[in-house]
Amino acid sequence: MERTRWGAISIRAVVKIYTRKGDDGTTGLYFGGRVRKDAPAIEVNGDVDEAQALLGMARAEAEPGSELDDILLHLERDLYVLMAEVATAPANRHKLVEGTTLVTDAMVLALEARIDALSERFEMPTEFVVPGQNRVSAALDVARTVVRRAERGCLGASLSPGSHVAPYLNRLSDLVWTMARWQEGEHVEARSLGHAPGAA
Repeated sequence: MERTRWGAISIRAVVKIYTRKGDDGTTGLYFGGRVRKDAPAIEVNGDVDEAQALLGMARAEAEPGSELDDILLHLERDLYVLMAEVATAPANRHKLVEGTTLVTDAMVLALEARIDALSERFEMPTEFVVPGQNRVSAALDVARTVVRRAERGCLGASLSPGSHVAPYLNRLSDLVWTMARWQEGEHVEARSLGHAPGAA
């Protein structure tokens, strides 16, 4: 406790970043329980956490208040919902709340609608694209690869039957790829016609 300049007493809570609970190599689950830090579900959440940070890097390059900024912010918030579900033991799944701690079919459909809407605004490339046209598209492409990794990890994570986590990550990777192409404008295709590799 400390006394303010007006004589009133204020109580300032001290929140420590470290807890020491994970020093044994385990981590806590949502709604209780502990598992090893290298458990499949925790690996998935680690990948999702990384993807979320990369989407944040792309958002940092976007114009504040722009459409891209708004889309990315929404996706970053969605990923907190997804991570909550992944970090919940199947026995506690009934405690999850749709759209808050549980990924829903509507969230997956929203990604599909966003992909369709963006795809109508530019000409899609007809073959593989070389990443790196600008910082935003490059960050999005890196985020996409990490989302794909998280999706692959779902196969071993023993998610509850009926979970929409894997479909969400699948559509998210498609959306992030689409957003990268949208942001780069002109695409550099993987094949350089008329030039041999290494030719000047």
